[in-house]
This record gives sequence, C-alpha cells and structure tokens, in this order.
Amino acid sequence: MGVSTHTARQGIQQRHRADWRGWKFMWPFALVFVFVFIVPIVYAIYISFFQKRMIGGTVFAGLANYQRLFADPNFWGSVGRVALFTIVQVPIMLALSALMALALDSMKLHGTKFFRIVTFLPYAVPAVVSTLIWGFMYGARYGLVASINSTFGLNLDVMAPNVLLASIGNIVTWEFVGYNMLIFYSALSTIPHSLYEAAAIDGATEWQIVRRIKMPELRGSLAVTVIFSIIGSFQLFNEPSVMKSMVPGNAISTYYTPNLYAYNLSFVGNQANYAAALAIVMAVITMAIAYAVQLRSMREQMK
Repeated sequence: MGVSTHTARQGIQQRHRADWRGWKFMWPFALVFVFVFIVPIVYAIYISFFQKRMIGGTVFAGLANYQRLFADPNFWGSVGRVALFTIVQVPIMLALSALMALALDSMKLHGTKFFRIVTFLPYAVPAVVSTLIWGFMYGARYGLVASINSTFGLNLDVMAPNVLLASIGNIVTWEFVGYNMLIFYSALSTIPHSLYEAAAIDGATEWQIVRRIKMPELRGSLAVTVIFSIIGSFQLFNEPSVMKSMVPGNAISTYYTPNLYAYNLSFVGNQANYAAALAIVMAVITMAIAYAVQLRSMREQMK
C-alpha cells in the first residue's frame, strides 16, 4: 500500500515537472516579445510623463502632456478623420471580400486558383509601393486619371482635399480585400458540401443557401476581420505619408492621421514625450473599440 502511494506521488511530481517543459520552447519567443513589445510600451508610458524644456532640460510633468493632448484640436481632428475613414472604408472592403469569397465557394467561377492569386497579390505588395503606384495613376496631369481627362474632356481630380480620404480608402481596400477574402473563403471551406446538396434537394434556392447556411458561418471570421481592420485603420500612416508629396498644397497636413501626427511631433518637432502620450491614448482608444466589437460579436454568436 505504501509503495503504491509513493509511486503515485512520484508520478504526480513528474507530471508537474513535465508541465514546465513547454517553457523551454516558449522562452525564445517570450524573450523577443518582452523586448520588442512590452519594453517599448512601458518606456513610452514612462517618457509620456516628462517634458523637454529649453531651460531645465527634461523634467517630470505628470499628466501635463495628456491634459494638453485632450485640448489639442489637431489631435481630435485626426481621430475624427480616421474614425470616418473606418466607418466608410471597412464595411465596403469587407463586403467586397465576402462577395469574392462567396463567388469562389459557389464553384461556378472559372479559374478559381488564378482568381485567388490575383486578388491576394496586392497584399504582398508593400504599402509604400502600392501608394506610389496609385499616386501615379491618380495624377491629374499624368497617369490614368490624366488619360481619362484628356480622352473624355473631363476635369477629374481625385487628389482634391474633399475626395482625398476616399482615394486613400481605395488604396487600402485594394491592398487588403484579397487578404480578408481568404479569411472568409477559409471559413466557407469548412462547410461540408453534403449540406448544400441536402438543402438543394429540399428545394432551397442559391440565395437561401447563402443566407441560411453560408452567411451564419461567416460570423466568426467577420468578427476577426472587423477587429483587424479597425486596428489597421486607426494606424493609418504609410498611405498619407507617401502621398503627402504628391498632393497639391497642404491637403495632407502633419496631423492628417494620429500616427502621422505622432511621427511628425517626435522626429520633426522634437516632442517625443508629447508624441508618446498621443500614442498611448490612441492605443487605449483602439483597444476599447476593438474590445467593444469583440463583445458584441460574442453576444451575437451566443444567440
């Protein structure tokens, strides 16, 4: 009896020791994660409580940077601009992605492999290169828009300040619609085709199959793509930064988006402490919105 009890204790102790073996595989990633992600965030929070002054150098300022930020009209203007961009661009992009995924899954589209590659290819192009390509086509004196104007006698200017945000949205949509399409298509691929056949035998139309079977299956992937798209929209930087030198006048200001504002404050205006406070506040706003979307998605899936 005593031997069996001792053996059982040894087995339990060995199992507990075996549980720590996983950390041997995780510590390289955990180490990189801490130094690349956690440490910069902690450092940004730390320096956001200081100010660099001409007389006295860097001094502790408490919440002064945050108080200044909440009263900064340039900051709230940039937040409102990316919020408008998110509200308009994200639904359009995800709707196009879902339609493409449904078209691929319908088995009625010829050249599906070629279609998948072509739609995903823009995601593989760096954002800077994509913006340069579209910026050339957008030019009213050269490129595609200029050719359309000269051919049809028009005076289109897609780089005008009142439509510039929509033009940037078109670039972002072109870049990421294929990526989101693959996420939706992967979700649809998990549905057994026998379910479609049974629905067709019962007299269900193609639209009813899409509405009753395919669309509910996209809810989980839709939540993921919405969260990723919101985060990406609030981090908008590459496209307006590259197009700044292409658009006439001051259509893209130094505070056009929060990330562009933080970059100019830190590297041009020598206000790294204030830029750090801006980055922290934007991170909190983005996380709060993403978390609210996730909660709503979880409630919808539980119904």
